[in-house]
Amino acid sequence: MDFKNKKITVMGLGLLGRALGDISYLAQKGADIIVTDLKTEKELAPSIKALKKYKNIKYHLGGHSVEDFKNRDIVLHAPNAPRDSIYLETARKNGALVTQGTALFASLTHGTILGITGTRGKSTTTHLIYHILKKYLRSKKQKVFLGGNVKGVSTLAMIDKVKKGDIVVMELDSWQLESFGKLGISPKYAGVTTFMPDHLNYYKGNLDAYLEDKAQIFLHQKSSDFLVLGESVADIIMKKYGAKIKSEIIIAKKDDAKKYKIKIPGEHNLDNISVAIELCKKLKIPEKIIKLGVESYRGIEGRLEFVKTVKGVKIYNDTCATTPDATLMGLRALSEGKNASGSPKIALIMGGADKQIDMSRLTKYVAKYAKTVVLLPGTGSDKVREILRQKVAYFYEANTLKSAVLVAQKLSKKGDIILFSPAFASFGMFANEFDRGEKFLEIVKKLK
Repeated sequence: MDFKNKKITVMGLGLLGRALGDISYLAQKGADIIVTDLKTEKELAPSIKALKKYKNIKYHLGGHSVEDFKNRDIVLHAPNAPRDSIYLETARKNGALVTQGTALFASLTHGTILGITGTRGKSTTTHLIYHILKKYLRSKKQKVFLGGNVKGVSTLAMIDKVKKGDIVVMELDSWQLESFGKLGISPKYAGVTTFMPDHLNYYKGNLDAYLEDKAQIFLHQKSSDFLVLGESVADIIMKKYGAKIKSEIIIAKKDDAKKYKIKIPGEHNLDNISVAIELCKKLKIPEKIIKLGVESYRGIEGRLEFVKTVKGVKIYNDTCATTPDATLMGLRALSEGKNASGSPKIALIMGGADKQIDMSRLTKYVAKYAKTVVLLPGTGSDKVREILRQKVAYFYEANTLKSAVLVAQKLSKKGDIILFSPAFASFGMFANEFDRGEKFLEIVKKLK
């Protein structure tokens, strides 16, 4: 597609860098761009500064206007734009292509797409596959790219770089896959790690609608394509969609991952690794390369990321745990093989904004793994405060992340663990979960 002189509205500039990269690429290609965002010019100052050299961009900030969505060729919107947005509906009625940068790339690229989704595990699995392919393709003419739901990465901007035969490994969330579905496309190689309740604030409590968006990763595949399902999600997918799936289905067995010496903690990561192994096999990656990749993989920032040890206390950053299931997985992972006495050793820092997810499983089991809970402010925290106060041996509240870390450190002794695993969204105190994680790392690095 030639973007020169195309009238494009970008709904959502943000600060994560993905939209920034999309806009920069389109501006270089000569598009006529309107950028609109609910945030103000002051709030978006870093992103605006990065785009200041482009004269073909107009900014309408601090709110949206219906006029910006009329007579446009393309409207690119942020992943979590409301499903019933009057602005996007206006654009559709006026004949615009309404989509997201990742989906637009997928519809245009000559490369081969390998996509991963799942409520939990999609990031770990995506980055592991990319890690393995980088090792294998080092001496090949093929190139491998990492895109999708990756911090600071514009997938759209890769269009000119990705050639036929190259592989693009993409982490895909439900919002991005909603756009894939509207374009009628799915990756050639698809993997689904898990499915659990999440984003029910966005889906207005409709879990089936959330699953339907996830399913777009395979519903448009052909018979020559491949779908790998994690062991825990296979029954859910097959029961609802089995008759509709045209691609070859492979169910990954987590026991297959046990033959490797794995560095990332947690029983749940066996599911993620097994999905990665099966997809790499379908790409005809040699077993020795898969083994080398799995055994050298150390995980990614913000997901049970070991930060450092202070006075014998290990500190972990799990900021991307934005659901109760994710936090529970982290608690279990760090307790495996280290808690034979049955006495909890973890000081858990949690709390944040409500996503309308049932917290009962986490609150039921939290005392089994955590001796201390330090609760941050937030609408989600308000729902669990009194339950946690009654459940755990030591319960504290903190108004700031720094004070939460200092309280957790004071209550921990040699051999204990401090786990920052919020279980809620980051809205309110932080710009996003990455900002939240970066602030945690800054605080921890100063601890002595």
